[in-house]
Amino acid sequence: MRVLLVDDEPAALERLEALLAQIPGVELVGAATNGRDALEAMQALAPDLVLLDIQMPERSGLSVAAALDPDQRPEIVFVTAFEMYAADAFEVEAADYLLKPVRFDRLRQAVERARRRRDLKAAAAQAPEALESASEPAAFWVQTRHGHVRVAAEDIDWIEAARDYVLLHTATRSHMHRATMAALEQTLDPQMLTRVHRSAFVNLARVQEVQRLGKGLVSLVVRDGVSVAVGPTYVRAILSRLGVNQG
Repeated sequence: MRVLLVDDEPAALERLEALLAQIPGVELVGAATNGRDALEAMQALAPDLVLLDIQMPERSGLSVAAALDPDQRPEIVFVTAFEMYAADAFEVEAADYLLKPVRFDRLRQAVERARRRRDLKAAAAQAPEALESASEPAAFWVQTRHGHVRVAAEDIDWIEAARDYVLLHTATRSHMHRATMAALEQTLDPQMLTRVHRSAFVNLARVQEVQRLGKGLVSLVVRDGVSVAVGPTYVRAILSRLGVNQG
C-alpha cells in the first residue's frame, strides 16, 4: 500500500510516519504540507492511499478530495483535530475519518479498510458479477447528500456513539447515521450486534481477542485491531456469550 501524507503540521507528519512504519505492507511515498502541493503529489506519485488533513493552507482537504476524479483517485482517509467535519468527509466517500492525536489501532484499521476498498474495486473491474449478492433483510438506510445508501447489518463490525449520531464501522468504511444508542438497542438483533458499552455495539463474531484491563474490566479487539471497551455492567454477559473463562 503506497501512502502519501498531507498535513501542514510537521509534528503530525512525524507521528503519522512513525505509526505507519509499524504497519506491514505500507510504503510511504511522500508528503505534502498544503492542498495545492497535495494534488500535485497525487498526480506525480500515484499513491494508493492519502492521509489527508482537512484544515490546510491553499486548499482544504475536503476541497482537495472533491477535486479528484472519483474513478481515478486514491483512497482517502481524513485526519483532523475537529469532529465537525465528519459528515462532509463521508459525503466524499472517504475510507475513514481519524481524530488527532491518531491512535495506532484506528490508523491500522483505516489502512486495512483502504486496502480492502482498493482490492474490491480491482475485483469489480475484472468481474463485476462476482460482487453481486442477494439482499439482506436487516440493514440501515444511511442518508447522503444525494439520497440514501444501504448498509447491511451483517457487514458492520461495531457501532460507536458520536453525539446525536452513530458511526457504523464496516470493513471498508464508516457511515454516519442519525440515531441514538437507545433506539438501536430496541431494533437491532442482539445476536448480530450486541451492546457492550453505553457507547458501543459489537458484532461478537468479529472479536479477535479479549484483553483484561484489571479490576474486572475488559476490552474487545475486533477486526483490524481496534479495541472497544466493555462497560462494567456488560462484562459478565459478554464473556459468557464469547465462552471466555471468567475466573
